[in-house]
Amino acid sequence: MAEPKRKFLIPPISAAAPGALYQQILDGIKREISEGRLAPGSPLPSFRGLAEDLLVSVITVKRAYEELEREGIIYRRQGLGTFVSDMGHGRSREVKKTRARELLQEASREGREAGLSDREIVQLLRDVIEEKGELVNVRKRN
Repeated sequence: MAEPKRKFLIPPISAAAPGALYQQILDGIKREISEGRLAPGSPLPSFRGLAEDLLVSVITVKRAYEELEREGIIYRRQGLGTFVSDMGHGRSREVKKTRARELLQEASREGREAGLSDREIVQLLRDVIEEKGELVNVRKRN
């Protein structure tokens, strides 16, 4: 009898993609949690199981899980497995929000170094958001 397919999915990871493999795993799990596909208490695959699925080493998965545990997004129970913590969604969202802020600060610095005004930088952000079909009102902060 065939083993049932796991419901846990993260995007494929690649050594050619930006970021270390463990970081790609970490980001994928955070995305699954923050988008509600992994609810609090949901079990995660074992180190070995996820390593086999993603074709990476167990050490790579272990490093990603340890980082997620350190951030309070997941927890491990000896003999039972690894699970999404009750605060996983909020913690994952907060971590993603902090990272988004850092990236926006970096983009703002780059824009200023390129000689763009605050208005032009905000317009670039609006353009990017429109391209994704997610137009929101970005308040003018000049």
